[in-house]
Amino acid sequence: MRVIAGEARSIPLITPKGDDTRPTQDRIKETLFNMIQMEVPGAVFIDLYAGSGGIGIEALSRGARHAYFIDRGGEPIKCITANVHKCHFDEKSTIIKKDAAMALRSIHEKEVDIIFIDPPYEADLYEHTLRTLASLPYVSEYTTIICEASLEEDFSFAEGLGYEIKREKTYKNNKHVFLKKVANS
Repeated sequence: MRVIAGEARSIPLITPKGDDTRPTQDRIKETLFNMIQMEVPGAVFIDLYAGSGGIGIEALSRGARHAYFIDRGGEPIKCITANVHKCHFDEKSTIIKKDAAMALRSIHEKEVDIIFIDPPYEADLYEHTLRTLASLPYVSEYTTIICEASLEEDFSFAEGLGYEIKREKTYKNNKHVFLKKVANS
């Protein structure tokens, strides 16, 4: 796994040992960033359930102003810390080792531009995470929320939480679901 484009282009990243994390493949990561390329420069980015931190690091490499990396595992946090340092993004990064809901509540930004959510597929965390985000002041109708999920994952619950599905991009084994908070919800 490597950084695909930008300031840290081609720098190899380390990934946590074991099967607990599932780094986004380079080809899928490139497709994702091609879709959001205009939103990334200057953005505040949250990489939630960050694993190796590859998505947040890619955002920083492509001009994001700041990235928050959230994971509760010791091994992922070590990898994220090493990768951020290797890419010289220490000053633009905040690494939080906490449960997702607690970590999200500890962020005090006026607005967050992009939130990437990639929990373990079998953990059934999307609804809980989106419910938490719906209550936070830095998530607005301008915030892009991207969920990486299995092809079978059903996001029909999102409307009831005040979100609108804006786009869905499917790949061979998974998909990206793009959501926005409905104004005044």
